[in-house]
Amino acid sequence: MKKFIAGYCRLCEAASLLVSRVAMWLSALIVAVMMVEVVSRYVFDAPTLWANELSLWMAGFLYLFAGIYAMRERAHIRVTIVYNSLPRKAQIVLDGIGTLVVVVFAIALIVGSWKVAWAALMRWETLSTAWEPPIPATIKPMILICTALVAVQAVSNFFADLHKDAPAPPEEDDRPSGVNFPDGAD
Repeated sequence: MKKFIAGYCRLCEAASLLVSRVAMWLSALIVAVMMVEVVSRYVFDAPTLWANELSLWMAGFLYLFAGIYAMRERAHIRVTIVYNSLPRKAQIVLDGIGTLVVVVFAIALIVGSWKVAWAALMRWETLSTAWEPPIPATIKPMILICTALVAVQAVSNFFADLHKDAPAPPEEDDRPSGVNFPDGAD
């Protein structure tokens, strides 16, 4: 079982790292598209029909990928002053509750929204603009996919943290000599 969990965590880390690399390149691509629009509009006096919508489309994917990356990096909101003061067992319980909340939310969102996302994809729903990009047809299903990936990453984080030893405070013998500590102990 321990081997399975380690493999699961490695797979989740690799997938999250891949998603974060795609997000990194999407950021650069959005900047490039907007630069083309600025040059086209203000230098050549020929604005594009597609640049604004393409940048919004890519930004939608970027924000979704950022959620996966934030979960991988454990950059979610946590009251660390309280969490860090708790014993390790209480931290594990809180981590378990947090993971359960994320998984239940993901399941509820997917179950409640998959028909809408599937319908948008099947009819290739577009924006009602001159360019008519299929932003709703692609973003709606991607919201569900990325939500599932956030939940998978949350479970991976929980397993990884569960098998990680909490750092112990330094013993008096481990403290460097000659350094004055706030409590006055040397």
